[in-house]
Amino acid sequence: MPETADPLVNAFESLRESPPAPGRPVLLAGPTASGKSALALDLAARQNRVIINADALQVYDMWQILSARPRGEDLERVPHLLYGHVSRHQDWSVGHWLRAVADLLQQYRDPIIVGGTGLYFRALTEGLVEIPPIPAALRAEGNRRRMQSGIDALIDELDPETRATLDLANPARVQRAWEVLQATGKGLARWHAQTPAPILPASQTSAFVLRPDVAWLHARIKSRFEAMVAQGAIEEARAALPVWDSRAPWAKAIGAPELIAYLKGHISLAEAITAATLATRQYAKRQRTWFRNRMSAWQDLGS
Repeated sequence: MPETADPLVNAFESLRESPPAPGRPVLLAGPTASGKSALALDLAARQNRVIINADALQVYDMWQILSARPRGEDLERVPHLLYGHVSRHQDWSVGHWLRAVADLLQQYRDPIIVGGTGLYFRALTEGLVEIPPIPAALRAEGNRRRMQSGIDALIDELDPETRATLDLANPARVQRAWEVLQATGKGLARWHAQTPAPILPASQTSAFVLRPDVAWLHARIKSRFEAMVAQGAIEEARAALPVWDSRAPWAKAIGAPELIAYLKGHISLAEAITAATLATRQYAKRQRTWFRNRMSAWQDLGS
């Protein structure tokens, strides 16, 4: 029986045989551990492009290893922008990212925008409404309500239109919708209905998405997390331990909660690695679902 082709090798060959047109921005999306960063680096080096990050965890300066952020000679070879520039003390959202990308698009006409955060790509290509900032006191109240009463209490207070369109199984999204309603008096669904035109429609780009074989991706996820541990991921988590807050956006780095649990003595290292590998697989599944539902018109690579 012939060996199954490596989807990443196929992706490299596809972009080398049919490269995107110069002067046209490239969008490159893919699930975690699919090799999209290496693919972007190869293309950027060959076409003299810069790379812009579209991964919500790779922005944080504290997660070099756990977020698989490019480093070393990769950074010397090609300019990488919006990587590791946000501290845990800073607010960072899709709106912050979109404004930063808008500024960079004024400087670079044909960057490669690469990542796995579907919401970033949606905001870029479909538009994003600017919702007023949530007061810190209200956010604290939302945290308190969510911890004490769970998300059902917050769901009950949402407006019907938002409740009908929101992912009610996502506590962070539910709390965000509750905060927006409390702060502005207008439901999140009504805000989204006022979304402006996008700053970079997908039709004006060369848009690619990696959809690798699931078994191949699972094997990559397992070996990559084991490599992260060997490279110092435990020390990275240990540095975050004194300030750990599981509700903070930066604490969503895949593998971080599991390594924190290990460092606190709640589970063994082997259990932490197993749990982190499973969490990464689950995250990759959510990414694949998003790409399938929202990026059906993007060109497949390596599948």
